[in-house]
Amino acid sequence: MADKHSPNNLAERVMARLSADIRGGRLAPGARLPTEQELTSTMGVSRTVVREAVAALRADGLVVTRRGSGAYVADNPTASPFRIVAPHIGRIEDVLDVMQLRLAVEVEAAALAAERADRKHVAKVRAALRDIDRVLRHGEGAVAEDFAFHRAIAEATGNAQFPRFLAFLGSHVIPRQSVRLSADTPAERRAYLERIQREHGCIVAGIAAGDPVEARRAMRDHLTRSLERYRKLAEGSNP
Repeated sequence: MADKHSPNNLAERVMARLSADIRGGRLAPGARLPTEQELTSTMGVSRTVVREAVAALRADGLVVTRRGSGAYVADNPTASPFRIVAPHIGRIEDVLDVMQLRLAVEVEAAALAAERADRKHVAKVRAALRDIDRVLRHGEGAVAEDFAFHRAIAEATGNAQFPRFLAFLGSHVIPRQSVRLSADTPAERRAYLERIQREHGCIVAGIAAGDPVEARRAMRDHLTRSLERYRKLAEGSNP
């Protein structure tokens, strides 16, 4: 069941408001988004929540960020032909559907990445893994970083359609953004996230070794475990 007071759901609320402003024309293409300080003040949320929301908007192709300047509405923010609609993704049934869709695509993407990734791509995947570690050490949920990790693997396939597909899905494919886990205490949640990160590490090892069989196995194991966690949550058990 979604927790409306959780940081992830607060980020969802900020994202929904900004997305509505963009799609409704109140924020035109090229317009600068309100600053972090303005958004934290007007919406009563933390800077971390605002950054999560902006990262999700960027992943969805609605905004672009410019170093040292801020976030701006993309030139063509309505161009994406496919979308998992954010307001519905909080339902556990929809989360399970998306996880199955990801299994059908990302398992093979990991294998292709292992076959095709050059040093630059491998370095980017490893950097994405380190980014998750860094954010987890600060006690944050690493939703945007997790999405960036999977996006880096998609890019390493050398097939532009894989990262485009993930961009169309958006960062809502990271289930913990919209569904509250039964692990309520900080210690339990940290253990859960560390377990996911170990799974990520196995995927990276397969890609870095150029071993498509191992990369495919590790990605399938990771996504299948996630699917089972949320299926058990739907059944009222611990994930």
